[in-house]
Amino acid sequence: MATVYKNPSGERAVRQWCSQALVRADFPLTTTIVTTSAGRVALTAAGSGAPRVVLVPGTGFNASAALPWLRALSGHWTTTVVDLPGQPGLSDPYRPRGARLSWYGRVLDEILAVMDVDGAVLVGNSLGAAVVLAAGSPRIAARALVSPAGFIRLGVDPALALASARWLLRPTAGNTRRMLRLFVGPGEEPPRTEVEWMALMAACCRTTLAPPPLPAELLARRAELPCVVGVGEHDRFLPPRRLAPAVRRTMGLDLRVFPGAGHLTTPAHLDRVVALVAEVAEPLVR
Repeated sequence: MATVYKNPSGERAVRQWCSQALVRADFPLTTTIVTTSAGRVALTAAGSGAPRVVLVPGTGFNASAALPWLRALSGHWTTTVVDLPGQPGLSDPYRPRGARLSWYGRVLDEILAVMDVDGAVLVGNSLGAAVVLAAGSPRIAARALVSPAGFIRLGVDPALALASARWLLRPTAGNTRRMLRLFVGPGEEPPRTEVEWMALMAACCRTTLAPPPLPAELLARRAELPCVVGVGEHDRFLPPRRLAPAVRRTMGLDLRVFPGAGHLTTPAHLDRVVALVAEVAEPLVR
């Protein structure tokens, strides 16, 4: 098993940043640790109301870096954010070297069982969406996927490749900000917290390759439950013109496109995420 961190001091720095971010949150949170076959997994929850929403963030993200998502979703439903093991955060740092999506799917099934949650609405972002699709627990009632990996290979254009290389080689605030400007919509600035977090992550963590597409037969089975899929109009990794045909072909779904948004969903666009989740959550309580 490989660890996500470059060294023990990097692990300490990441855990300290995450713990302090949760302490500074200006809305009530509950943090618990559960034990799975992948080790200890941190869960951060807020809000009230049914159905129960479980959010799985994207590559390199966790509850501490996804607090705006938790705030937005928990205003409507009881929401729990999973810090995936093998990703930077408060969970155990180990992950397998291969077949990661199927491994993550099994781990998420275990987490739902430990939480004893039935009728859960799973919300996945980027890598988290692929993990949500890989999970097959009978406790899942519906899925909402935002900028989802798992359908097509993520594209990286030359400008993004160059900016990412500079960020990895020298993760200053300036290089991180310049890279993240390619993750958001035209004219937007990446939030300060994301710049700070991504700079720390590049300094302390090993990179993770983008997940490959999931098997078509698995995606077809996932279409048996309610599912909605959305992506930013300006997502450079998953352009709607490429993603929409794949979503239609594999799951028979129409892609929702968020005007003005990029791959990184900033607080300005979280109302669209809430509306997307409501499409599958609200029918469950009628």
